[in-house]
Amino acid sequence: MAYDRFLAICRPLTYSARMSQTVQRMLVAASWTCAFSNALTHTIAVTALNFCGPRVINHFYCDLPQLFQLSCSSTQLNQLLLFAAAAFMAVAPLVLISVSYAHVVAAVLRIRSAEGRKKAFSTCGSHLTVVGIFYGTGVFSYMRLGSVESSDKDKGVGVFMTVINPMLNPLIYSLRNTDVQGALCQVLVGKRSLT
Repeated sequence: MAYDRFLAICRPLTYSARMSQTVQRMLVAASWTCAFSNALTHTIAVTALNFCGPRVINHFYCDLPQLFQLSCSSTQLNQLLLFAAAAFMAVAPLVLISVSYAHVVAAVLRIRSAEGRKKAFSTCGSHLTVVGIFYGTGVFSYMRLGSVESSDKDKGVGVFMTVINPMLNPLIYSLRNTDVQGALCQVLVGKRSLT
């Protein structure tokens, strides 16, 4: 989406040529390939662990850090692999998003009309909000290696990551619609009498 916003705002005349269906398919294929290879790598690495203790996970769902706590063999290599994969899968897209939005902000600030700037920033603002929430919870969950026990904070972040963040996405993106904004104001402020 950052690339899409970059093209739409910084290169609007070449948008349809640069964001063709072929490019869209290549972006999706690259995402799927990274996700599949990441999952496969971790699955193979977990099969090398020995599990001889309790089989109860103190969490809402089964994820790698919780599995590491159940292992009676050394998980140092698995944790290093998880840290490296999380750094690569988080840092590379975050750098690309940051560079893209730096260009977008520079282009938007050159727009002369205040209405044009507001429209461009509102288009990008929803995406940046979702990215911020997603990366914030992801960094908290996966980049904290070495914590031995699962805490209530981990459970809260897990719920936020798996339930609240996906639930907020449609709301955040729909807030760009003026009808939704008006309805939200009516709900929050209350109906005003027209007399």
